[in-house]
Amino acid sequence: MIKVNCAALPPTLIESELFGREKGAFTGALSKQIGRFELADASTIFLDEIDTLPMELQAKLLRVLESGEFERLGGPRTVKVDVRIISATNRDLFGVVSRGSFREDLYYRLNIFQITVPPLRERREDIMPLVWSFVQEFSIRMGKRIESIPQKEVDALQAYAWPGNIRELKNIIERAMILAGGPVLHVDMPKRAETKAAASFSTIKEVEKQHIDEALKITGGRISGKNGAAELLGLNPKTLASRMQKLGIKRNMKNA
Repeated sequence: MIKVNCAALPPTLIESELFGREKGAFTGALSKQIGRFELADASTIFLDEIDTLPMELQAKLLRVLESGEFERLGGPRTVKVDVRIISATNRDLFGVVSRGSFREDLYYRLNIFQITVPPLRERREDIMPLVWSFVQEFSIRMGKRIESIPQKEVDALQAYAWPGNIRELKNIIERAMILAGGPVLHVDMPKRAETKAAASFSTIKEVEKQHIDEALKITGGRISGKNGAAELLGLNPKTLASRMQKLGIKRNMKNA
């Protein structure tokens, strides 16, 4: 698998990185370069942070998805590849489409099989297995042996809202491992961040409820079907119905 973090590539170089370039394609291009799509031929390419891809390159990506063809930067010859594409984003891509920053046709072309991973705060049963996975990883790297974590700190880890999700959890465990001087791992949860996260978590619920209410008003209380609230919000109708039940939202059946 060829991995590409679209957000980490400079806008001026991303086209040549993905599709390659010919010698002399631009100033400084002293040699021919094979792009990531050619390297992934007969294999898989993973495009992380797909929402950051510039609009002008989205059309070229759409063409690759539809025909498997593209041209290297500065080259006249068409290159054909057979590549499986996996993309990921931490943003609501349908919302990005609605704001005009992502092509709608590319969104629907990519959205063949979608896997939605809930934020860490919604799957707290995963927190401690992840903690011990990171502890094991850093133990090998740092040459330290950790046998236990105090229950009070386990409770704090599970109660925290984790606005930064798994990356934030990994950073906190790494910091704790650096400071560890014995077999017991003491995890220092930042008090200021903890308070702020708890406040933002309750606010997220309120905002989500308001957002769903507004969508139901626009659609006259209709959840599923064309132009229903689920389509407007970019959700599966069953997922939306579940969220409504959890948030205590009732649709106006008179308008449904």
